[in-house]
Amino acid sequence: MLKVIQNRIEQGCKTSNYPLEPINLYHRYRGLPVIDSECSLDIVQRCADICPQDAIQVEAKTIDLGKCTFCGQCEVEGEGAFARFSEDFGLGAANRGDLITQGTLPDLAAHSKQEFKKLFGRSLQLRQVSAAGCNSCEADTNVLNTPFFDLSRFGIDFVASPRHADGIHVTGPISKNMRQALLDTYDAVPSPKIVIASGCCSISGGPFYGSDEIIGDLNSLIPVDLYIPGCPPHPLTTLHALLKFFKQG
Repeated sequence: MLKVIQNRIEQGCKTSNYPLEPINLYHRYRGLPVIDSECSLDIVQRCADICPQDAIQVEAKTIDLGKCTFCGQCEVEGEGAFARFSEDFGLGAANRGDLITQGTLPDLAAHSKQEFKKLFGRSLQLRQVSAAGCNSCEADTNVLNTPFFDLSRFGIDFVASPRHADGIHVTGPISKNMRQALLDTYDAVPSPKIVIASGCCSISGGPFYGSDEIIGDLNSLIPVDLYIPGCPPHPLTTLHALLKFFKQG
């Protein structure tokens, strides 16, 4: 026991003070894009032509974060003249249309449903559903349970049974084989319940967009309350979205 106590003193507290203290991510992290609305259409068109996700709308000079995999090719092709990626990890949105952006996103805390804050603000239990995901989104979600993030200190936990959950956290492009399993899981969650689409695959199909073997749009099956873009979403992106949507505002 004395060795355990000594080790605890030597190690100290490993848990981050976020959100009380900001976290600066590594400079190579690609977060919310900064878009120059004055950029020439020729450069925007070049960026759109190279975008593997068709996420860039040329005339509107916007990027659809629901489709974007944050590959950074538009920044390279346009040499940052049209878009460059910041280290801002706050990418969550309550509405799908908000993800089509010119570089700004609405305040998520102000756009979330107040009844959700009242019901789930102190305790939120989620059932994670991997609907044919590649395991990247799932792995980065699991990181939230490590001592550094300690998700449970916010009253948020992932549970084994949908009957014990307040909602579902869906990752993956939703293959046809997973469609019924996803719907069964959703039906098993008692009402009122929330639905979170995490990662570009569940929002738009991601790299699998256009495939006949996937649904590719969670909102086409069940109503989505919270969108968390990314490929995969950084753990801080997920944590930021959950705290803003259910705790703050």
